[in-house]
Order: sequence, then structure tokens, then C-alpha cells
Amino acid sequence: MGRSRRTIPEELLLLALDPTTGTTAQPQSLDLGLAGAQLVELALAGRIAPDGDRIAVVMARPTGDPTLDSALELLRRRGSPVRAVHWIGGPRLGLRQTYLTHLERCGMVHAVEGQMCGVLPTTRYQATETAISREIRARLDNAIRTGVPPDPRTAALAALAHAVGLGKHLYPGNEGRSSRSRLRDLIRHDPMGGLVAHAVMDVQNGVAAQPRRAQAAGGPGSGPGVRQSAARATADTAGVPVQSRHGHGSMARVGAR
Repeated sequence: MGRSRRTIPEELLLLALDPTTGTTAQPQSLDLGLAGAQLVELALAGRIAPDGDRIAVVMARPTGDPTLDSALELLRRRGSPVRAVHWIGGPRLGLRQTYLTHLERCGMVHAVEGQMCGVLPTTRYQATETAISREIRARLDNAIRTGVPPDPRTAALAALAHAVGLGKHLYPGNEGRSSRSRLRDLIRHDPMGGLVAHAVMDVQNGVAAQPRRAQAAGGPGSGPGVRQSAARATADTAGVPVQSRHGHGSMARVGAR
């Protein structure tokens, strides 16, 4: 998989970066979203495929992206399909920091060192390639404004942005309410993105222990089960805590064990 194309985890993280504060919105749910975004990217690369509410490896050949390949290898080692909610809700230390470091290495963000309360060292990240961030945002805006079904990558990105609660970060205030609603509706345009986005919301709402009932004929993006899961999503509030480089693990623990 060529590196000329940005991955969905990278784009989701760039969407979450606050250009004013240099911090990420919704950091806790964003960690879940990044894990889910890896699944979508691996599916688009033909390495995994949905099997009901589970994820199955269909091709173990590496993609060439070290972060994605770590996740793929962990999925392969499971030996059998794993439920999306169990994968997304599993322990993974340092995933957000790994992607921030990667974006910094690629020149898309730069780190600004500082202190919190004058004592704790912190790191904020400012986007340097603002044209890239604008292009990502424009794709979402266009899908929301025109109503034309987006391409699978944009649909999956929209689904994940909604699932992690970036709606009010991207479209704040009362004037953004209709855009947030349309962002949520884009979840139906990509089956894999819809499956993963609902798994992210289920983990946040503590329902990962219960298997999802079969969807209606419309697939993962439709049916009463989906509407109930979307209604449960309460992560549509913006939070902007400070990032820190300390206390993060390595990519050896990217996935659920």
C-alpha cells in the first residue's frame, strides 16, 4: 500500500487536532476511533473483512505501513475472527501518540513543548500542512452539503468522526446542528465503516459484552439496532485536554490480546 495516500487513522487524528490549542478533541474516544480506523484501513487494503459483527483476516501479507501491520499481525495471531467491539475496546497503549509522532515525522504537524501548571512537561501539536487538513475537512463538508454518496474512505471517516464525538468540534453551536445530523447520517454509506463506528459507540456505552443482533436487510448502516446504537452515542461534546509524551507504551501492544 503506497504511502502517497494518507490513512484513515491519520486523517481522523488531523480532524481532531484543534488548530488553536494544539491539542486533540475527545482524546479518550479518539483512541477507540483510531483503533477502529485501523480496521477500516485494513479492510480497504483487502487484508480483513467483516464476518457478521466479527473481523476476519483474509490476507496476512503486510501492507507496508508498520502501524497497520502491527494491528494486522495481532489479528492474525488470534486465529479466528474477533468481535469488533472486543478489538476496539481492548488495551492499546500509545496508539494516539504513535500516530502523532508519525505525523510529526512526515512533516504534517510539529511539536511544541510546554508545561502544565508550571511543572508537568507537555507536548502540543500544531498542523504544519494546513492544506492537507483543509482538504480532509472539505471532503466531509462536501458530502454533508451535497448529499451525494461519498466515496468509501470519506464515508468511513465521517462515520468514525461521528462515533468519537467530533461533531461539535467540527460543526459547533446551534448553527452546526444540521451538519452534525448529516454527519451522523453518512454512517450508512460504508458497511465496514458503519460496523466499526457502531462498535466504537458500543464500547463507549459499555455494551461490548453483548453481541449485536443481526441487522436488517440494509446492512450495518441501517435497521433498528443501528438507530438505537446511534441514539446512545453521547460523545458529541468537545473536550480538549493537554497531550503529553510521557506514559505511553510501544506499538507492540496495539491490539486487543
